[in-house]
Amino acid sequence: MKIQLSDHFTYSRLLRFTLPSIAMMIVTSIYSVVDGIFVSNVVGDAALASVNIVYPLPMVVGAFGFMLGTGGSAEVARVMGTGQAEKAKEYFTTLILTILTVGAAVSGLCIAFLRPLCFLMGANEALLKDCMVYGFIMIAGAPAFMLQTSLQSFCVVAEKPKMGFFLSLAAGGTNIFLDYLFIVVLRLGVAGAALGTVAGYLVGGVIPFFYFLLPNKSPLRLVKTKLYPKMLLKACTNGSSELMTNISASLITILYNRTLMNMAGAQGVAAYTAMMYVQFIFIATLIGVSMGSAPIFSYQYGAGNQEELKSLFRKCLTIILAGSVVMTAAAILLARLLAYIFVGYDAQLLELTVRGFRLYSVAYLFCGASIFASSFFTALGDGFVSAVISFLRTLVFQAGSILLLPQLLGIDGVWLATALAEALAMIVSGWFLWKKREKYHYA
Repeated sequence: MKIQLSDHFTYSRLLRFTLPSIAMMIVTSIYSVVDGIFVSNVVGDAALASVNIVYPLPMVVGAFGFMLGTGGSAEVARVMGTGQAEKAKEYFTTLILTILTVGAAVSGLCIAFLRPLCFLMGANEALLKDCMVYGFIMIAGAPAFMLQTSLQSFCVVAEKPKMGFFLSLAAGGTNIFLDYLFIVVLRLGVAGAALGTVAGYLVGGVIPFFYFLLPNKSPLRLVKTKLYPKMLLKACTNGSSELMTNISASLITILYNRTLMNMAGAQGVAAYTAMMYVQFIFIATLIGVSMGSAPIFSYQYGAGNQEELKSLFRKCLTIILAGSVVMTAAAILLARLLAYIFVGYDAQLLELTVRGFRLYSVAYLFCGASIFASSFFTALGDGFVSAVISFLRTLVFQAGSILLLPQLLGIDGVWLATALAEALAMIVSGWFLWKKREKYHYA
């Protein structure tokens, strides 16, 4: 039976509705991880370090897609909740056209200044060539990445979460197959990894674009529209937390890379890169629940259904907190196996990575609450609170922790910095959830 945004959601129905989003995020993360496995085991740890040094740049470009996708989908779902179906389609079309325009402009700017940006992010002369090659291809493909990430959000709003999931599978399969072909068979190195990733972006972005361009049975379709400046401003404001999260995460990755280059060289960066790839999978579950439930919150808030809003809030928070505990335990127990997949060819690097994994995994215990809180306030249209949580969590607390703890604990302080930052963010998120409960009537 088809699940609609207007339904009453039990735990079972909520999990069924968000499962495609969870799976979609996990699959997307897995095919990013495959890049790292192929590059590390076939090309080497220096190439893996190069990929991680330049990776924040295409993520910064893609962050604008996250902003307009999440903030815009909340606006579209809210308008749908008020019964304005045609305006929802016009809003949707305006957002997609804006995403493509912004993507092309920002990508071009980054490509023009790619060489100095690589040095700024921590590259040295030995790693520069691989950084430039990987960065150029990834940034050129960033508009497709923006389209893919934004349309994933709109697939949920269009009550087609399974379509988003199957597109992610197709994109992931494309990436994995081409990684093997380009890296293992054709020996194209980091260029092969980038080409495979961009091909996956094209599959995940172009196919749903044409689905919404043609007549379909969903509530959304690309139609003739006009510019809606106020809506775009609201979408940008509402999605500013997602923009802040991705830009901050990229800046923090640069800070980690530079710190580790000074303390442990390329091997330290390679160990951190392995942890980041695994983090993509673990965090994907929490992000999937938050993203998958966000349109429901937006719809019910727009419809003024307070009782359903309260019920959804309790259920989602329970799922998030339980999932955080399970993931922390799993990450600690599986640390050696996960590290071995990436760096098992080097005993010294393996031991460094295993210890780092176990210390870093403490962060999973705290991060779920703030990920959910930021997404939740975005869904309610409170972009300011969402942005504050994201800004503190992903930039202020992270930067403070990485600058302080290594001075006190050495390299162990690098691995524990994220756990401290996430614990502080959880406290802040809890305070906002308590403070805003009467305004939005979710508790």
